[in-house]
Amino acid sequence: MTDTSKQTEAGSIEENREAAETDWIQRYVDYTLKTCGFTHFDDGASVVEYAREMAAIAWADSDYRDDGPEACADGDMEYWGED
Repeated sequence: MTDTSKQTEAGSIEENREAAETDWIQRYVDYTLKTCGFTHFDDGASVVEYAREMAAIAWADSDYRDDGPEACADGDMEYWGED
């Protein structure tokens, strides 16, 4: 394998990983919005922004990532409303 083909393969792997991450995060956000049924918390904070942040944190942990975005979102939403 030439250096150029190695670079192309590495770039392709990175692009696939980024696409998978983008899809996973979007699924988390979409599922959160569909499940919770509102777009803003009582304090005015955006559910979408919150979900994107939580999804990125979950994606970074392979154990959570393997559970899937819907399960992770469900797990997070279980704590909503608790003080």
